[in-house]
Amino acid sequence: MTERPIFEPPHTLLVATEGWSDAGEAATSALRMVVEHFGLVPYEVISDEAYFDYQVTRPFVQIESDGSRVISWPDITLFGPDRHEGDGEGPFVILGAEPSRMWRQLADQMVLQALSQDVDQMVLCGAMLADVPHSRPVRMLSSSEDQEIREALDVERSSYEGPVGILSVLGLQAQESGIAVMNLWAQVPHYVHTSPSPKATLAILDRLHELTGIDIPRGSLLEQAEVWEENIDSLAAEDDDMLAYIHQLEKQRDTVESPEASGDAIAKEFERYLNKRPDWPGGVAGGEG
Repeated sequence: MTERPIFEPPHTLLVATEGWSDAGEAATSALRMVVEHFGLVPYEVISDEAYFDYQVTRPFVQIESDGSRVISWPDITLFGPDRHEGDGEGPFVILGAEPSRMWRQLADQMVLQALSQDVDQMVLCGAMLADVPHSRPVRMLSSSEDQEIREALDVERSSYEGPVGILSVLGLQAQESGIAVMNLWAQVPHYVHTSPSPKATLAILDRLHELTGIDIPRGSLLEQAEVWEENIDSLAAEDDDMLAYIHQLEKQRDTVESPEASGDAIAKEFERYLNKRPDWPGGVAGGEG
C-alpha cells in the first residue's frame, strides 16, 4: 500500500446511508464523527417526499425546549467545509437516510453537486452482516473499478452480482462522470445485528485514516467497543449454542488468517461463506460494489 494517502480530503467525497447498507450503524456513525470533527456544514439537504416512503423511513416527532412538538423528516445531506470560516478543511460527506424512490435522479443530482465542488474521488462506506466473530479484528473489504486505485492500494474489482443499494447506484454514476470510486465495507457479526457496533465504526475510521490521512479523535469509542465486546461475551457465556457457534467462527477465521493457510483453504472458506449466505449482497469480497 502507498505510504502517502491517495484520497485528498478537499477533493474527496465520503458517503454512507442508513438502513440496508449500514449494519450496526457503523458507517453512518463513522461519517457523523467526520462531520462533527471538521464542523462541516450542509451544502444541500434533500428531503423531498418524492424520494422517501414514510412507511419505510418514518419521520420522528420531538419536543423542543419551549414545549412545542416538531417533526423531523428523513433526508440525505451533502456536507462540506464551512467557507465562512477561513478556507475550511475536511472532505465532503453525503450522509442520511437511504431514499426509497428515484435513485437515478438523486444520484445525478448528488454527482453534479460533487463535481461543482471539484470532487474527483469518492469513498463509499458501508457495513454488512456476515458470519464473523465479534472477538476478532473487524474484517474490512475494499474494492474499486478504478485501475489506478487498485494498483496503488492493492485491491481487487468487486465480483458481486445481485441486489444493490443506493451506494452502488451513486458509485456507478460517479464513475461514469469521471470520479474515481473506492468501496469500503466493514463486516459485522450477524448475531448482534440489533445493536450499534462501535468496534466496526472504529475499523472504518482506521481505514479512512489510511486512505485519506484524516485522523478523527476516537473519544470514548475505544471504551464503547470494549464494553460492546464484553457484553456479547457475557451473553454468550449463558447460551451454550451461541458460545459453540462463536467458537466455530473463531476457528474458521483463525484458520484462514494463519500464516500456514493455503490459497485452497482460503478459497474453501469463502465458498462456504457464499453458499451459506447467497441472499446477502455483502456475501462477496468487496461488498456490493
